[in-house]
Amino acid sequence: MSKKFITRRQALVLATALVALSPGLTLAQAKIKVAGIYTVPFEQQWAGRLHQALKAAEARGDIEYKASENVSNADYERVMREYATAGNVLIVGEAFAVEAAARKVAKDFPKVSFLMGSSGKPQAPNFSVFDNYIQEPAYLSGMVAGGMSKSNKIGMVGGFPIPEVNRLMNAFMAGAKEVNPKVEFSVSFINSWFDPPKAKEAAFAMIDKGADVMYAERFGVSDAAKEKGKLAIGNVINTQPQYPDTVVASALWHMEPSIDRAIKLVKDAKFTAEDYGPYSMMKHKGSSLAPLGTFEKKIPADIVAKVKAKEKAIVDGKFEVKIDDNQPKSTAK
Repeated sequence: MSKKFITRRQALVLATALVALSPGLTLAQAKIKVAGIYTVPFEQQWAGRLHQALKAAEARGDIEYKASENVSNADYERVMREYATAGNVLIVGEAFAVEAAARKVAKDFPKVSFLMGSSGKPQAPNFSVFDNYIQEPAYLSGMVAGGMSKSNKIGMVGGFPIPEVNRLMNAFMAGAKEVNPKVEFSVSFINSWFDPPKAKEAAFAMIDKGADVMYAERFGVSDAAKEKGKLAIGNVINTQPQYPDTVVASALWHMEPSIDRAIKLVKDAKFTAEDYGPYSMMKHKGSSLAPLGTFEKKIPADIVAKVKAKEKAIVDGKFEVKIDDNQPKSTAK
C-alpha cells in the first residue's frame, strides 16, 4: 500500500471525524435537515408552493427534507416540537392560526431557524416571517379579467378575509377597473382554506347572477366556471393545463427565492429574524404572471399590450401596486 494512498485515507478519516465533532465547520457544504409543516394537503396552492420549493432544494442535494400535511391547529405545536428535537435546523410552515404556539416553540429552540407564514412581525433571534406578496401579478391578472368580461360582472371567491387574501383581491379588482371602469364585483369567502365543493357552490351562485369571469382564489371555483362555460383567473399556481379552455391567466407565487435564501443563511450560520415578504415580489422573481398559453390569441391585442406595458413598469420600479389589506366588498348591484 503506497504512502500516498495512506495519506489520502488518513485525511478522509480525519475530515469525517471533524464533521462528527464539529458539524458547524462544514455546515455550508453539508446537507441540512429541513422540515415542513402544513395544515392543508400538499396539493393546496399555498402549501404546495412551499413544498415544491423545498422539494427542489432536496433534489439539488442541498437539504434532507421531511414534511407533514393536514396537521390540525391543535396538533401544530406538538409537531413543531417533534421536528425541532429531531435535529431539523430549519422549520418551514404557517403560523397564521397558531401564532402564539409557534412563537413559543421558537423561543424554546433558539438554535433552530423558523421561516413561517405569518401576519405578525419577525421575532428575534430565530423566527422569520413571510407572506405571499403577489399583488403585482394579481393586478395584471385583473387587467386580463377586466378585458375579457363581456357582462362586466366578475365573481370572486376567497378563503378567509385576512390580509394575505384581501391584498390580492384588492389588487385584482384595481387591475380590472383600470381597463374596464364599468366592471362590478361579487365577493364572498368560504371560511376555509381547502373546501372545493363549498367554493364551487359559491361560484355557481355568482355565475347565476351574471358573472362571466371568476377569480379562483380557492380550488373549486375553476370547476364551476368550466361546468358553466365561463372563464376563470387562477391564483398562486398555474392551473391552465388542467383547465385549458377556462383559466385565462394566473398570478403565480414562486417561493424559491425565500426558501433558497433561508437555506443559504442557515448553512452560513447567518440566519436571523427578518421579514421575507419582499422576496415574493416580482423584482425578486418571487411572483409572476403565468404565460397566457391557450388564451394568448383569444385575449384582445390591446389588452395584452397594456398588460405587458404594466408588467414592465412594475419590474422597472415605475409603477407600484398598492397594498390594500382591507376586506374587499361586493360592488355588484
